[in-house]
Amino acid sequence: MRVIQVITYYGYRDGSGEYYIVVDAEKCNSCGDCIKVCPQKALIMESMFIDLEDKLVAAVAEEHRKKIRYTCSPCKPESGRVPCVQACDQEAITCIWNPMNRK
Repeated sequence: MRVIQVITYYGYRDGSGEYYIVVDAEKCNSCGDCIKVCPQKALIMESMFIDLEDKLVAAVAEEHRKKIRYTCSPCKPESGRVPCVQACDQEAITCIWNPMNRK
């Protein structure tokens, strides 16, 4: 049996580094805890077609996707203690935050 993972990377990589909020739709149980703790209101529940059915999963709202670096900076992702990641008991949300060091 073949297993297909549905993992969505919201964010981008540019000359200043890489900035992503990553959601694993297979792990997300649609509880909404991540949405409740996001101080920037950047997360929403979005319907995705997975395994022949619609499933609500956490997602970054469209208006925040191209500016994720600025939207999520107040949560200090480089600290490793991002509220949405910590709120997710299913470990469905991760954060990739690698700013380039300027010398």
